[in-house]
Amino acid sequence: MTGLLQHRDVLVVGRGGGIARTVAIAARDAGARVIAAGRHQEALAEIYAGEPDITTASVDLTDEASISALGERLGTIDHVVSAVSARARGRLADLDRDAVRLSFDTKVIGPLMLAKHLAPRMRAGGSITLFSGAAATKLAVGTLAVAITNGAADVLARSLALELAPIRVNAISPGVIDTGAWDSLGEEAKASYFADVSTRNPARRIGTPHDIANAVLFAMTSPFVTGVTLPVDGGEPLT
Repeated sequence: MTGLLQHRDVLVVGRGGGIARTVAIAARDAGARVIAAGRHQEALAEIYAGEPDITTASVDLTDEASISALGERLGTIDHVVSAVSARARGRLADLDRDAVRLSFDTKVIGPLMLAKHLAPRMRAGGSITLFSGAAATKLAVGTLAVAITNGAADVLARSLALELAPIRVNAISPGVIDTGAWDSLGEEAKASYFADVSTRNPARRIGTPHDIANAVLFAMTSPFVTGVTLPVDGGEPLT
């Protein structure tokens, strides 16, 4: 992939680990100058210390003024990747209104505001890549809020692709990916869950952050791809 993003400026919004970090490094390795942004810039600066061509910035996707200020600081940009999420899991009776609101604010409204303030600053050939998720297409009890948030992100990507054309807008829809998000299950429960998913999905394995980063690079560097949600889920929704 080296050189596909040569001399391009890529903004990656997300936490400093897992998928966001892998995407940032992959974009840098493809030749980009990367700005890694999130709510905790000091923590990001530590995480990316020693990584050439990756700088850090502060932004809060739940605060439009913060997004506008980021745009002012950036000036111009080529590609934007929003990899932030705030999951609200649980059955209907247990869902907390504030958690559901935060889920939408982070994964739908926040990226919408990113597009509002950064699209006018994009150079020719620019793109926006959002994140959806397999829960939008494989419904299950206990993931209602996750499913509707991801479904809204899918619609957002298509709507923005139409309104912002020729800026390209796409969404990546991960399945079960081996990031730190699953560590809270405990080592034994996590291993059991991963084994079950690997047995059922057609890919017969769990996804990695590199699988997702490769898909993001594809979305950013494919000039005839826009308005699509790209599943990177091992075929899990088929089961």
